[in-house]
Amino acid sequence: MTAIETIATGVAEAESAEEALVGIRVTTGGAKRLGRRLLATLGQALLSLGVIVVAWQGLLTVFEVNDFISRGPLDVWHYLTDPANSAQRDVLREATMTTFRDAAIGLVAGTVAAVVFAVVFNLWRSVESAFMPIAMALRSVPLVAMTPLICLIFGRGLLAVTVIAGIVTFFPTLVNVSLALRSVPASSIDLMRANGASPATTLRKVQLPAALPALFASARIAAPLALVGALLAEWLSTGDGLGYLMLQSVSTFETDQMWAAVTIVTFASVVLYGIISAVEQVVLTRYAPEQTGRAV
Repeated sequence: MTAIETIATGVAEAESAEEALVGIRVTTGGAKRLGRRLLATLGQALLSLGVIVVAWQGLLTVFEVNDFISRGPLDVWHYLTDPANSAQRDVLREATMTTFRDAAIGLVAGTVAAVVFAVVFNLWRSVESAFMPIAMALRSVPLVAMTPLICLIFGRGLLAVTVIAGIVTFFPTLVNVSLALRSVPASSIDLMRANGASPATTLRKVQLPAALPALFASARIAAPLALVGALLAEWLSTGDGLGYLMLQSVSTFETDQMWAAVTIVTFASVVLYGIISAVEQVVLTRYAPEQTGRAV
């Protein structure tokens, strides 16, 4: 090996080492930024919970709500932690798990169906023109009015609850994702077409990553709605879960149990919002870093 070849080899090895070092720095910096964003999301969730607790106690104090029908945050905490209420806590725990299962299945089913329909609408605009008005017309019908019909068709079991919780999830996700798929810059679409990419390839590599923020924004909205849908179905249909438990607590004047159930639903909605926000940061950092506002 000549001296020139030796020098060239050394330069190449140095450049490779430098590139590897830069890659490590970028990855480390990205992990740190992701960690900061996740901590910020956790802090926001805790702040929201604190605001709810303060507002709750403040409203009870300002309006001097009768103690016979009202319970404050400390009252609910005592009810949930008092060893004497272990039997009631078991009932609440079982009802909570049922409601969370119903809401989670409805949320996933509604979101998947909405994304599939949004993709179909994007690929075939004639299908969107035919079916989107029907979807919006169905959305205008109150869910309370639709619930008896849904129960008549799908029964009074898990399937009916999934349909009801999925409906409230489906529509906001469908509208937001459809709009996001159409909002991709025309220059990006033209560039893919100029390189011979098919509509499906353009959808997979350009449009879907660009629609991820809209998908997660819809999920943050839909998660509490899925809980509401599950509660409504349990109240009107299945006779299980927190929905039926709250209805039963009101009729039997079990005020502590009713307020505890409402508190669990409220706090679960805030926690779900925070979890979805955290997952959004992880997914966008991995698959669409430019959508986070700061590329990693």
